[in-house]
Amino acid sequence: MDESITLDELDWRLLDLLQTDASLTNHALAAAALCSPATALRRVKRLREGGVIERISALVAPTAGGQGLSAICEVSLDRQGAEHQAAFEARVLAHPAVQQCWQVSPGPDFVLVVWAPSMAAFAALTQVLFTQDANVRNVKSYFALKRSKFAPSIPKPLA
Repeated sequence: MDESITLDELDWRLLDLLQTDASLTNHALAAAALCSPATALRRVKRLREGGVIERISALVAPTAGGQGLSAICEVSLDRQGAEHQAAFEARVLAHPAVQQCWQVSPGPDFVLVVWAPSMAAFAALTQVLFTQDANVRNVKSYFALKRSKFAPSIPKPLA
């Protein structure tokens, strides 16, 4: 994100609306944000170009891919050097089953959220991502039973 961008009340109204429903037309967005369509378009363009809006995507229901399963995996590496962490990170980022990748501290080195269509597919995924990597020391996986909340939005900071 461009650190020189200062967000005002209108920016935050636009961001809140887009985080709730990014499919709004520019006219609907402008009406809900209480500004003109030209202003909304200009502001959203500035927010995208400045990196405040990283991307706009559709949130697909997990059941759309079949029954499937979601797992949260804690991964600890043997070697902690920056080049080893970067190599692991690049490999998991390239795999389509990895939905999220977080480098964390303290505790494990990485926490991944992965989706697989079946337990057999998850087992195959663990072979590709973890077992074949000589630098992976330990993996602990937790299987999601229910998604109670998923809200990847950033609220306006309190003043």
